[in-house]
Amino acid sequence: MRCALSRYFHHPRRLAATAALILCGALVADASAATKAPQAFEASYRLKVSGWPSATITHHLSQEGNHWRSDMRFSIAVVSGEERSRFSVADNTTRALLYNSSYSLFGIGNDYQLKEGELTTLDRQTALFDLSRRAGNEHCTEAAPCDVRFLDHEGDEEHYRYYLDSQQPISVPAGKFDARNVVLLNAEKRDRELHLSFHPDWPGLVLSAEYIKNGERETQIALTEFKPDGGTTP
Repeated sequence: MRCALSRYFHHPRRLAATAALILCGALVADASAATKAPQAFEASYRLKVSGWPSATITHHLSQEGNHWRSDMRFSIAVVSGEERSRFSVADNTTRALLYNSSYSLFGIGNDYQLKEGELTTLDRQTALFDLSRRAGNEHCTEAAPCDVRFLDHEGDEEHYRYYLDSQQPISVPAGKFDARNVVLLNAEKRDRELHLSFHPDWPGLVLSAEYIKNGERETQIALTEFKPDGGTTP
């Protein structure tokens, strides 16, 4: 079970697919536009994987001193998984500090960790947060998509390209929200793509995501509950 927001998608072991998606890392693009500051929240998503019963993904974004922590976890039938990342945010720059993940199938699984010295670019949890801030602030189009690179749970680099598809509101079980709708294309596997919708004012909050392979939707998540830690519900 590999994973990467996209992984939780195209395999039950993937989540925090994105819800994680999801997924991204060093974006090679114009990041000069101001990005939104992070805000703590709790969210729940409905996860649907072709051939599996539906499940729930929980997602917490919280502040720990000068750092932020993203925590995603899910359980579906005999499969469960969790990803946690710690990162810092300074102006428009996101820096990965620590990444942990664990996966289990029939009670047997593995734990993974990437420490700061091993994080040559963003881990996928931090990259998901970073992409949600940058989407809409960069000149990434279908004709000229931006590169997205991030490390998977074993420290191997993943390469995607992304563009902003639209900024139309979307409706999900939790309600109707303003959205930045992004398409991610796998740079090596052209038959695979990930469609993600982020809220423009809550970095890291996924509204919906779909993993598509060979033109068919294999995995889908949708926001079912959102609890901001202070502030106003969007």
